[in-house]
Amino acid sequence: MKPHKNLELWQQAMVLVQMVYEATSGFPREELFGLTNQMRRAAVSVPSNIAEGAGRGGEKEFLHFLNIAQGSLSELDTQIEIAGMLNFLRTDELLNQSDRVGRLLTGLIKKLRIKTP
Repeated sequence: MKPHKNLELWQQAMVLVQMVYEATSGFPREELFGLTNQMRRAAVSVPSNIAEGAGRGGEKEFLHFLNIAQGSLSELDTQIEIAGMLNFLRTDELLNQSDRVGRLLTGLIKKLRIKTP
């Protein structure tokens, strides 16, 4: 098994991807290349960067990719808020899952920063 698949962070980020895909499937058709695409790309970026960093081997590189994942998660959070503001979806479940991933991500980043000068 790949090392990232054992991380609860990666597993919860994958749940978030699934939730985003399900939520955006009901967006207006004219948003397919707009908000739908942006949200899906940002969501996919989170577990992808976690996996890439975990696969690199070094803690410094892992930390770099976790920071990129954190940026993508912040981007997604904003896009969820925009979708809610436009009444495309109810944001509660997505924001709760995003927060869960964010807490796990922040915790792992803090742990690695202590270990990696």
